[in-house]
Amino acid sequence: MSRLLALGLALVAVAASAGDLDQDEALRLRLAGVIQPLEHLLLQVWQRHPGATLLEAELEREGDALVYEVELLTAEGQVREVELDARDGRILKDEEDD
Repeated sequence: MSRLLALGLALVAVAASAGDLDQDEALRLRLAGVIQPLEHLLLQVWQRHPGATLLEAELEREGDALVYEVELLTAEGQVREVELDARDGRILKDEEDD
């Protein structure tokens, strides 16, 4: 499965927790230039974890911050959670998921 197809499938699934933003809000923020496109920010994730597969991606509001939370399966079979600042692309967290 291609990464873009996996990304599309992951973004279709919207989680129910209160901090998650829905697709319409994410699109509005992206078109307004408030957040960067996830597919651009994922390039640095693929560099850190070559051959990884995207399992899930969510856009969350954490206080005043907008954060992409990405779950991936590495080529070594490890599930990792990566958080990226949606505004500037900084990696905020990259750790093994429990």
